[in-house]
Amino acid sequence: MSDEISPTPSRSGRGRIALPFFYGWVIIGVAFVTMAIGVNARTAFSLLLPPILGEFGWGSGVTAGAFSFGFLVSALVTPCIGRLMDWRGPLIVVEIGVVTVGAGLLLATQVHAPWQLYLTLGALVGGGVNCLAYTGQSLYLPNWFVRRRGLAISIAFSGVGVGSITILPWLQSRIESGGWRSGCLVLGILVLAVLGPLNLLLKHRPEDIGLEPDGGRPANTAADPVGNVVDAAWAAVDWTLGRALRTARFWWLAAGYFGALFAWYAVQVHQTEYLIETGFSATEAAWALGLVSLVAVPGQIALGHVSDRIGREWVWTIGNGGFVLCALALILLPAHPAAPLLWLMVITQGTLGYSLTSVMGPIPAEIFAGRHFGAIFGTVMLSAILGGAAGPWVAGFVHDVTGSYAPAFWISIGCSAMSAIAIWRAAPGKVRAVAGRVNLIAQPPRPRSS
Repeated sequence: MSDEISPTPSRSGRGRIALPFFYGWVIIGVAFVTMAIGVNARTAFSLLLPPILGEFGWGSGVTAGAFSFGFLVSALVTPCIGRLMDWRGPLIVVEIGVVTVGAGLLLATQVHAPWQLYLTLGALVGGGVNCLAYTGQSLYLPNWFVRRRGLAISIAFSGVGVGSITILPWLQSRIESGGWRSGCLVLGILVLAVLGPLNLLLKHRPEDIGLEPDGGRPANTAADPVGNVVDAAWAAVDWTLGRALRTARFWWLAAGYFGALFAWYAVQVHQTEYLIETGFSATEAAWALGLVSLVAVPGQIALGHVSDRIGREWVWTIGNGGFVLCALALILLPAHPAAPLLWLMVITQGTLGYSLTSVMGPIPAEIFAGRHFGAIFGTVMLSAILGGAAGPWVAGFVHDVTGSYAPAFWISIGCSAMSAIAIWRAAPGKVRAVAGRVNLIAQPPRPRSS
């Protein structure tokens, strides 16, 4: 099927945009750049943490708590983001995030007390990035693709890896030459100058500009919203947030997302400080942080495509398995501080673990598809955000009390295992089949022609 777009009227009466390719790929490109800069604006906290600790002498728990506080702010605003997305679409939501993150970084240059750190890098950056990162993007990107949903979203989210290997080492050099305040200044300018104008191209759904998902009409395609339905009774429900909250599937999703984000951010936020404590230089630690996201690029794209063939549950399990192996490598690293274990940590965390992002949007979209999906997904992400907030705080608290990160990494392993089990219990594949498994759905017999 060709993705060429003609200027003929659509069924909605709106003219189509005349491009030689499907406009959905423009949306993916915008999301790619937004994720590259926006997510790494939050990830940069790991690089800022050591010099902030060195300047002020605050405890690891208190200082890393600013990152966790950002997640708590996100927990308050995420349901509102979902509802605002349903109402006004991604342009308003993402631009709010751009302004908030940019302002937080610029204001962070004036920090002199913990509460100011919590307000700027915590509430404004950590909370605001929710509008333009994984949560915000997952609210509308699934609308643009059905047959290639996992692949398309994984390409968009792989921007994080490309941004990390370019932005994070550059930012580390700025921190070393001009201090962490200089790093916040240039990063804030980058967010506002690039992402503000770029995201004016966003559209909520292909139908808004006279198009259909995947660049054609979904009827008569393998991933047709009707043809890929496994549980017709479930799919026929007009899912509102209230109805979703009364299902076991919703709470299994919530548990799965909590566990995954706990493990993810318990490692990510403390990784740089942990490697420095283990004996690596600050530059080596910064490169390791960037390489994690770089090696995630092929993993995300490949496993996103694989999820379109074998199912979202399998890729979620692979991602959590990556975090288990990453945590084990970190636990062993102090006794064997050598390159092989460091590379094992980087590859399992990035190539496998970060593949979770490729299915984070598709999983709930295939269970609770409908006009209220934004509100439902926003509420599911409350649990993910709470996990992301708890992980760094628990790791910092455990380190302050015991002098070691190892117990926190063992907790992360348990959370990853729980997360994988929970998503199998939620079973998105039992509601809608991915494109590669549509032919396995039992089809009703066709009437014989007379």
